[in-house]
Amino acid sequence: MQDPLITLTLAIAGLSGLIIVTAAALRGWNGWLDLKRAELARGTEGAAPPSTATRIEVADLKERIRKLEAIAAGVDI
Repeated sequence: MQDPLITLTLAIAGLSGLIIVTAAALRGWNGWLDLKRAELARGTEGAAPPSTATRIEVADLKERIRKLEAIAAGVDI
């Protein structure tokens, strides 16, 4: 039979390891959440509306995509 002291020692060591890994994972998760919060806060502050040239360029790209999709579907424009 196994010695109860060895079993107890292994159980305590395993539980301690699990606690350490869990604490590290939670700390990393909180750090990641803080990073995402900072990115969101930075992105919303002082965001200028897109310029006219940018909007025209985006509209042109959307039109090109629409034409390419029509060509891929076999539809004449």
